[in-house]
Amino acid sequence: MEHSNSAPTGQIAALSCAQNKQLPSQRARLNQRLLVYAALALCDTAAIRCAFEIAVNLKGHQWLSPNGLELGWLILPLHLLIGLRNGAYSNGALVSRLDSIRLASRSLLVATALVSLLIFFQAAGPLVSRLGFGTGIALSFVFMWFLRVSFLTLFIGQDVSRMFSRLVIVDGPPSDLPISGHVIYASDHGLKPDLEDFSQLARIAELLVPHDQLLIISADKKKRSEWAIMAKSFGITAEVMLDEGSPLGAIALGRYLGRDTVVVSRGPLSLPNRINKRLMDLALASLALLLVGPLLLFVAIAIKIDSPGPVFFRQPRVGRSNRLFNILKFRSMRVESTDVDGTQSTRPDDERVTRVGRFIRATSIDELPQLINVLKSDMSMVGPRPHALGSLAGDELFWKVDNAYWRRHALKPGITGLAQVRGFRGATHRRQDLTNRLQADLEYVSNWSLWGDFKILVATARVLIHPQAY
Repeated sequence: MEHSNSAPTGQIAALSCAQNKQLPSQRARLNQRLLVYAALALCDTAAIRCAFEIAVNLKGHQWLSPNGLELGWLILPLHLLIGLRNGAYSNGALVSRLDSIRLASRSLLVATALVSLLIFFQAAGPLVSRLGFGTGIALSFVFMWFLRVSFLTLFIGQDVSRMFSRLVIVDGPPSDLPISGHVIYASDHGLKPDLEDFSQLARIAELLVPHDQLLIISADKKKRSEWAIMAKSFGITAEVMLDEGSPLGAIALGRYLGRDTVVVSRGPLSLPNRINKRLMDLALASLALLLVGPLLLFVAIAIKIDSPGPVFFRQPRVGRSNRLFNILKFRSMRVESTDVDGTQSTRPDDERVTRVGRFIRATSIDELPQLINVLKSDMSMVGPRPHALGSLAGDELFWKVDNAYWRRHALKPGITGLAQVRGFRGATHRRQDLTNRLQADLEYVSNWSLWGDFKILVATARVLIHPQAY
């Protein structure tokens, strides 16, 4: 469907496109954290290598290299890969010394178990010195604990707040707590947790751009619940401060200025997973653009010959954390009859669709320019499909059908997604059409994996041509 919004789209789009002067500081903090993660990896590398050098000098190289490769060189990459996966190089390893040791120790234990299993099933296993191997592992733990704690103490200290930025929204009377972070009062900015008003989500999304965390303080229990629901859609760590115990869909408990908080969201992806997903997006989108480049040129020429107007159709869509971006598609409708407000779904034999447009819509070729959106980081190869603000399920706006709708925006939107490969695509003439794809989108957000993305991409090949495309 080529549609956008019947609401005040221009005002919201202008807000979303505004340059936030604090954005470089957010990037600087992210770069700083990445450097610290790299330093922790170097500490672990130095610890394991020093430990096994001592073990080799103690027992001899031949007793720790059954196949010519020293066992320490097997354990090291396994430890780093497992640590990247389980959070040994993450925010949790910075905030708490104990968590840093615990997460790194778990990675080393798993790596040791894998190498021990490999030794057991090899004929050269009896040639390994158990004393030498045990010494290398034991010293690796000791050195790793020492280097990690020393580095975090000397270079990070007890206050890690400079590496994170927290936005605190106070909804109600001014708090008497000595609040730290960037504090705004909801009443001063006209903010409220209204899930049926996209302008509220868009404004909060823009306020969150330079920050890493969100904290809500409100004395009203009903509002706390509403804020908790809204916070789950922004894809960052979000907390709600409590007076007393309250569920709010909490996933963890926290503390802030001596008061209890509940963590209602951490974002669906850890930093390592975000990096893995982004690398896959860049590799696949770049390769795809190279392969389909001649086709894109041919289609662009055909569109220009078939009807006057631009080659591309641009439209504001809702992206990650409810921020708007302009999606790119090949134009498939006549310029003079395009439904800019998006209130009219495309119908079979729709007179607005051009001859070339009918073909490229039926074959999904009109979606190929979104590879550019992927390279710009507006979209991902796989994710919930981005919707226009005026999208209707029957005669109701999408977000009014189900309050959980906004949670699908915790991840970047995708060119394809789980809903699409399950056949939930095309016009949404009924509420159930939206409910089906929403359930699939939320399932994808909750259970994301790189292997799952790969399977969806493979399955997409079966649904490129579909009966609902017109």
